[in-house]
Amino acid sequence: MKRTVDSQSSRRQFNTTVAIASAAILGQVASAAAVHSAANTPKSIARENKVKYSLNTSTIHGEVIPIVEQIAIAQKAGYDAMEPWLRDINKYTEQGGTLSDLKKRIKDAGLTIESSIAFANWIVDDDTARSKGLEQARKDMDIVTAIGGIRIAAPPAGATDIAPLNLDRVAERYRALLEVGKVAGCTPQLEVWGFSKNLSKLSEVLYVTAAAQHPDACVLPDIYHLYKGGSEFYDLALLSGKRIHVFHINDYPDIPRDKITDADRVYPGDGISPVSKILATVFESGFDGVLSLELFNRTYWKQDPNLVAATGLQRMKKAVADASIQ
Repeated sequence: MKRTVDSQSSRRQFNTTVAIASAAILGQVASAAAVHSAANTPKSIARENKVKYSLNTSTIHGEVIPIVEQIAIAQKAGYDAMEPWLRDINKYTEQGGTLSDLKKRIKDAGLTIESSIAFANWIVDDDTARSKGLEQARKDMDIVTAIGGIRIAAPPAGATDIAPLNLDRVAERYRALLEVGKVAGCTPQLEVWGFSKNLSKLSEVLYVTAAAQHPDACVLPDIYHLYKGGSEFYDLALLSGKRIHVFHINDYPDIPRDKITDADRVYPGDGISPVSKILATVFESGFDGVLSLELFNRTYWKQDPNLVAATGLQRMKKAVADASIQ
């Protein structure tokens, strides 16, 4: 009898030990699986929640829509930010509005100003014209910061139809612009312009940003302009994603580079550009900044701007989601 009791006791102890050990092993397996899953999650998925979505107001024909309405449209569509044009801000103040009121409207709408569009002639050869261009840039930057903005586009305005400039001189001029921005608290982003005779290619912009030798030097890429100027999208991998704060997102139909124009831009996914592959490339390089929808499509301008803004945001989000499977 004693031997039977001891035997049953031993079996119960053995079963308990096995159960505890099994639970421990299953817990370790589950933990390992969770770690493996996290480690193998595509980086673009991990960054999706960090990326901000911005509406460049050219997309809704901001030139004819007052900036107060632009704010309402961006808010209603669900954007995180908007990218206004200085002309529209100036029009607002010329009609009696104040920058402080505009800043409050933007903040109350839950939006930020991550970038802005202006065309100061900071790059030109003529010393007098360039000095005036830098002064204009300073004024533009002061306006941008007054409404809560932190960046401004720096395209090669004034040098689109002239002979190619010496890139080392361009780098010196971009550095001077960066210094103006440092004082103003507004970073100028060197923008690729595919139709221009200067800074039309990513290679030129990469050279200038490096040659400027300034910690704030950064690039503002644009899918349409990269195509128009003849750059290869895979070359974006040569650029640290941390040097891209804002990326202009769009697509284009199957039109030759020398024939295509700004007006031909379409929603992401409606053209032939590998938008999601482009995003996957910059995500892999460390980009977690702002995607700003910039279109100039005349057909869209005839439509309800609320519909255009909402459609554009949906297409950008889909492109980001698709980037996770590249």
